[in-house]
Amino acid sequence: MSHHRIECTVNGEAHSVDVPSRRLLSDLLRDDLHLTGTKRGCETGICGACSVLVDGEVVKSCLMLAVQVQGRAVSTVEGLASGDELHPLQDSFMQCGGLQCGYCTPGLLMTSCAMLKHNPEPTVDEVRHGLSGNLCRCTGYTQIVESILTAAEKMRGN
Repeated sequence: MSHHRIECTVNGEAHSVDVPSRRLLSDLLRDDLHLTGTKRGCETGICGACSVLVDGEVVKSCLMLAVQVQGRAVSTVEGLASGDELHPLQDSFMQCGGLQCGYCTPGLLMTSCAMLKHNPEPTVDEVRHGLSGNLCRCTGYTQIVESILTAAEKMRGN
């Protein structure tokens, strides 16, 4: 199997990694870079647990090859907090009960981060539509939607 040297930025830090051609982005993040917040779920792109941002857009890292991030910026849940200060989404998920078992939470947080960047004042329906690529088996989504709307308010300074 051939290998490729890729250069990418992950959570603001430059990385140069030698990866096999078929290496998935999820495996690069978890196994090579030890960023285990990105979860392996269905491995078919259905559940969204592996969602990360590549150049600011949501991607399912189980469907993207690591070589595809050559020269690109990847953001994972580990990059959301600023030191000891949680991102407003992380804080709101905690305060509003938007997480239970927590397995889907990293993907939901990354999807929500991109959603709020594109639409800082979403409606309930827009949030629900924006989360359609992420599955949660514990919460019923009510607290997740509330968490995102609360974070949106915080991020707007209300």
